[in-house]
Amino acid sequence: MRLIRPLLLLVTGLLMSLACMAAPITINGVKVEDSATVGGTALQLNGAGTRYKSIFKVYVASLHTTKKVTSLDELIAAPGPKRLTMTFLREIEAGAFGKLLTRGVEDNTSKAEMSKLVPGLIRMGDIFTVNKVLVPGDVITLDWIPGTGMVITAKGKVQGEPFKEPEFFKAIMSIWFGPVPADHTLKDAMLGLK
Repeated sequence: MRLIRPLLLLVTGLLMSLACMAAPITINGVKVEDSATVGGTALQLNGAGTRYKSIFKVYVASLHTTKKVTSLDELIAAPGPKRLTMTFLREIEAGAFGKLLTRGVEDNTSKAEMSKLVPGLIRMGDIFTVNKVLVPGDVITLDWIPGTGMVITAKGKVQGEPFKEPEFFKAIMSIWFGPVPADHTLKDAMLGLK
């Protein structure tokens, strides 16, 4: 009997710890799920944080992967699908946001690589121009699905055809995880380094 009570307390404590670890987190009012399903594959939350521009909160971003990654190279090498989600916290012109994404790619790729990415970047710019304005609560997901490519969903609607080139996906991911990320603090948060 003496042994059963401490054992029960230990088991109860472990179960409560697991329940807390599996619970979604809330960042600046945005619920970030601990898991996601992309292309029929279960993904785990790698990390999440807030993108700041100066003092303004722009969006909450999260990264879901099949296994823990801590760098851009690990993210690209990780097997299976991947998802980056942005939930906007403030109104932003979608065209201007698309231009910022292009600038992020330019900051993280060589001129030779950049010339190969131009057609995809133009297509991506068109996607954001069509959406006009992103308002608080709007969600954009970038899903990499092996065999399909990168699927962009904005405001609940798939935007055009997938971007099939793995090089394009890597260039887009470099915006957040490259050597010159849009926000160093957000990079560390999504890579689980913070």
